[in-house]
Amino acid sequence: MKALLLIDIQNDFLPGGTLAVPEGDQIIPLVNQLQEKFNLVVATQDWHPQNHKSFASNHPGKKVFSIIELQGLEQVLWPAHCVQATAGAQLVKTLDTRRVEALFRKGTNPEVDSYSGFYDNGHLKSTGLADYLRGKQVKEVYLAGLAGDYCVYYSAKDALQEGFTTYLIEDACRPINQQAYQQAKDDITSKGGHVVQSHTLLG
Repeated sequence: MKALLLIDIQNDFLPGGTLAVPEGDQIIPLVNQLQEKFNLVVATQDWHPQNHKSFASNHPGKKVFSIIELQGLEQVLWPAHCVQATAGAQLVKTLDTRRVEALFRKGTNPEVDSYSGFYDNGHLKSTGLADYLRGKQVKEVYLAGLAGDYCVYYSAKDALQEGFTTYLIEDACRPINQQAYQQAKDDITSKGGHVVQSHTLLG
């Protein structure tokens, strides 16, 4: 059994959003097409409270993209994004969600960020995604979404750690930083994961 994980395909991560991923909108038609090839489709959703400590706006005097320590972890200070119940937090309208069986929200704890769809960054709390997938007898996970060098990458690392055969669909992701994305892909493959192109699935 294989599952397609759609990572954070939300308005704030598309061009025009508060934390826009370059060309993030370009993956949508491909992601819609890919869904037909999977028995199970699951989505994640960044869902931050307004007072989230990863927001630069909650640290007077600190600039966006500067680095602080949060819960003993290095933390990038982001523009406020995907705030609960705002338009920016919603899944993109052009994303076909008819086949999305479950939605896992993350980043709800204001004290710690949560790039991965499986755990917060400190691995303090699980989202329940791994157990959900195991309950569906999933052995293989394929990841698509935004951003390739952050939330997709961290989700792939946790999928591997949880014992799933893990595939990152390279052309169905877009990164914030291309160099960081290359390092992320190299790390995934070094940990036993796979980086594939969509045509190998759509064939």
